[in-house]
Amino acid sequence: MPSDSETATSEVPDLVDAARLGTQPQTARGKRTRDALIAAARTVFERDGFVDSRLVDIAAEAKCSIGSFYTWFDSKDEVFAAVLHEAQNDMLHPGTSRIQASDDPVAIIAASNRAYVDAYRRNARLNLLLTQVAAVDPRFREMRHKRARAFVTRNARAIADLQQRGLADRGVDAELAAEALSGMVSRLAYESFAMTKPSGEPLTEAQVDTLVETLTRLWTNALGLTRPDLRAD
Repeated sequence: MPSDSETATSEVPDLVDAARLGTQPQTARGKRTRDALIAAARTVFERDGFVDSRLVDIAAEAKCSIGSFYTWFDSKDEVFAAVLHEAQNDMLHPGTSRIQASDDPVAIIAASNRAYVDAYRRNARLNLLLTQVAAVDPRFREMRHKRARAFVTRNARAIADLQQRGLADRGVDAELAAEALSGMVSRLAYESFAMTKPSGEPLTEAQVDTLVETLTRLWTNALGLTRPDLRAD
């Protein structure tokens, strides 16, 4: 079944180096100012992109001076790391961990896909920003890759376990299947939530439900887990 948040957090690497989060406040007032700067930075980054964002705009959004910014952060990289540190748990999704004999594997996969889609949808603009930063920052790109690999490894273990129990196609390479299926889910979420639609309108709840159902059908069909109520009429 999907792991709880404690297990997920312990197995998945952080998106950022904890040593590069700026200065930590010692007073309530300092914490309020630093929190305001982090919230402002996320707004500016998501609006202007990482490359084009300016520290003066972050300070203005936070309604403080540029001097106050430098009290807590040395650079744009540091405040960006702080934004990700604050957001990464909300972006965390459980993946598919060990499925017990009493569990319905299709229901578990559906729940995992729903969790991923919901987390991506809540943080769509930030996910788009991550793609931009990964393209220009090799260190961040490597950390993001390690985080993604942790979810692929977890999914591969779940697939291998199903194969050993005769519930999934044993002719499929578990590691490659996990990488392909995880990539499919990630790319479809990117296209559905991060990219601007021609209509300019976000997906409706019904469309999101269809997205999750389709992803689940593709997962289960690929693994030979199709059950009668998921088959097309």
